[in-house]
Amino acid sequence: MKKLLSIVVLLALAASVAFAAPAGKVSPLADARVRQAIKYAIDMKTVVNTLMSGKAIVANSLTPNGEWKVPGLAEYAYNPEKARQLLKDAKWDSNYVLDVVYYYGDQMTVDFMTAVQAYLADVGMKMTFRKLEGDLGSQLWVPPVDPVNGPSAVKWDMAYAAVAALALDEYYDRFPGGASNSHTPKDATLESLIKATKVVDPVAQKKAYFKLQQYESDTMPSIPLYYQQVFVVSSTKLNRAGAGFGNEQYNYDWKIVNWDLPADASGKKVLKTNGGPVSFFETPFLNPGLFMGTKVLFDHLIVADADLSDFRPQLATYKVSSDDKEIAFTLKPGIKWHDGSAITADDVKWTYEFAAKVPAIHAVFGSMLKSIEGYQAFKDGKASGISGIKVSGSTVTFSFANAFPNALLCFSQFPPLPRKYFANVDPAKFQQAEFWQKPVGSGPFMLKTVSMGNYATFVPFKEYHEGDAKIDEIQMYPSGESDPNLVKNAAAKQLDYAYTKSIEDVLALEKMSHLKVTPVNIRYTRLFFVNKFPKP
Repeated sequence: MKKLLSIVVLLALAASVAFAAPAGKVSPLADARVRQAIKYAIDMKTVVNTLMSGKAIVANSLTPNGEWKVPGLAEYAYNPEKARQLLKDAKWDSNYVLDVVYYYGDQMTVDFMTAVQAYLADVGMKMTFRKLEGDLGSQLWVPPVDPVNGPSAVKWDMAYAAVAALALDEYYDRFPGGASNSHTPKDATLESLIKATKVVDPVAQKKAYFKLQQYESDTMPSIPLYYQQVFVVSSTKLNRAGAGFGNEQYNYDWKIVNWDLPADASGKKVLKTNGGPVSFFETPFLNPGLFMGTKVLFDHLIVADADLSDFRPQLATYKVSSDDKEIAFTLKPGIKWHDGSAITADDVKWTYEFAAKVPAIHAVFGSMLKSIEGYQAFKDGKASGISGIKVSGSTVTFSFANAFPNALLCFSQFPPLPRKYFANVDPAKFQQAEFWQKPVGSGPFMLKTVSMGNYATFVPFKEYHEGDAKIDEIQMYPSGESDPNLVKNAAAKQLDYAYTKSIEDVLALEKMSHLKVTPVNIRYTRLFFVNKFPKP
């Protein structure tokens, strides 16, 4: 830590440097040895242990640690001597000044940029950093007209960013072949390796990801920095009945019907949490499990395990064809919406057709819809429905033009909705529908009362198909993804369950004896995207 701080202080006292003009027609970052040198030059272990108080995991690949991470991958541990040698071998121009951009507004990001600046200076690389404002998409992800030779359509050399992934392929969708690839020239090998991961068979898919990660490690097209964790906060009185911990931002088999806690003075078992609505309940198509209200309100055709890699029936049993191009879901008998009406196959078909016309949906969900036969004709208004979605009795069959590897994952995240409540709703105004003021779902808890921006209460759905919940009531206070009242409410013992990614909040919560904080590894990687195109 002392070395890190001393380097930062020395650099902060140094005179600022101006941007240098790009050297020739080839990007100085096009040489893999330069990118490897940057990785070796940054002591991420010290950064994590100091700036981040140990609340992150050093990364050596875009893919986080776990069963999908190739064993034995090079660690790129801090080695400034090796970095200097790689730069020497690459004939690095020590007068060139790297232009590094970021878009986060927290002080920790500024501190981290200052540390990186110091580490690079120590091996002979100059760097300045600046925060982007305004339209980030046009400044970060515009690809060049010529995907081989450029020139670059963006101005930066490196961009500090993050990939928060539901599916593993989201880590690689900004590389050659991706619509937002602003930084990496066409690479036939990389494209071939990415394409090879687009298979349904998990064994073959895992082997393909292992090969892709090895190539990523060898060539360093981007520079992975650290894996951010999510932290689950539970009161010591809450009994989760052995339920596993998963990525709380998505839906998984958390078995909340089995959760239990002591009754209060009135004899009721009340769970207090955040994630309630501020001005409306968010639709489940964009952030399917981000908010507590969404998670308890809706069930899905199938449900994922904590690792989001295995599935079991929830609202429906399912069967996948031998060529993986057809999935048939048969609804369980007797399943109902919270208003007591039956959940039908027509509700399921309508939900996915309606979603095809909703602008704001999750990227992986959108990709799956586009893969269904007849999607484009329906989207263009040339057909009254998606031909690849067919209903026969209580069975809904989805037929794909090409096997979509993340189909089951999507069906575990994006729930059917009751069609009758959306008869006159414009898909472009989906979030503004009156339904999202008092939604009717299919999950273990139903909405009892809500005062937008103040509170929402939920009670068990007595006709829930997977049994009665042990908790009598859930009380939610409103919050977005970043909850400014988390620590205050926790200190007042008004919180039994929550999750956060804020390291500052975690440090405060860990000091409270009535709480337990559990770190959970998720698919969330911070990295430098490296612009390898020549500048104009």
